[in-house]
Amino acid sequence: MKKEIVLLLSVLQMFLVAIVPVWAGEVHLSVAASMTDAIKELDAVFMADHPGVTMLPNFGSSGSLAKQVAQGAAADLFVSANPKWMSYLETEGKIARQTVRDLAKNTLVVIGPQRAPLKSLNDLQAMERIALGSPGSVPAGQYAAQAMRAAGVYDRLVESKKLVMAKDVRQALLYADRGEVDGAFVYGTDALLVQKAVILYTVPANLHDPISYPMGLTVEGEKNSAARAFYDFLASPAAIGILEKYGFGTPAAGTAVK
Repeated sequence: MKKEIVLLLSVLQMFLVAIVPVWAGEVHLSVAASMTDAIKELDAVFMADHPGVTMLPNFGSSGSLAKQVAQGAAADLFVSANPKWMSYLETEGKIARQTVRDLAKNTLVVIGPQRAPLKSLNDLQAMERIALGSPGSVPAGQYAAQAMRAAGVYDRLVESKKLVMAKDVRQALLYADRGEVDGAFVYGTDALLVQKAVILYTVPANLHDPISYPMGLTVEGEKNSAARAFYDFLASPAAIGILEKYGFGTPAAGTAVK
């Protein structure tokens, strides 16, 4: 009888292992700085449902992150604040093309110390210091430069040395919130985080490219079962709810970038 009980328990254990997924491993994320708070909560919710999985996010400007990935930095999933840097990594052979899709959308605003709202971007010329992420590597800065060029003020602001370049959008936000600049270009989602600054102007969407956040698994990440599970989770109603909580617009789940 004892042998039969041991055999029964062994069979039961094998059955449970077969039907209950066991999650383990690490997921390296390279994510645009403007998604920091949303991704941290998404990571926490995902890990709660996947014991044994450790999320390792790396936040920064999309351009800097893309270059790190291209040079071999650990990354299973890349989220960019601009399609340009996703395309760059695809060209470098680092991204599994079939996994690329839009994760979220955003808006561009100008924030600053409490003062009269701006009527247009022409009013920027009355300011002394205006912060923006460096357009060469920071998508928010690129969108800001596009908008200022469309409004015909960019060259004049450069010539008068009024533009202050920040390493990423969060640094531009801090400059404005501390009162170190008169205005700063940040995303609408970032404006929700300020303590002292206020929104002075919402930049018309027709003055810059659409602000979308494409995401994709890297070639290595596609082989990581935990990374694939997190990628699928980001299309779930729970994940969409978290993104919207932080002010992001969300495309239809699974919508491809191309």
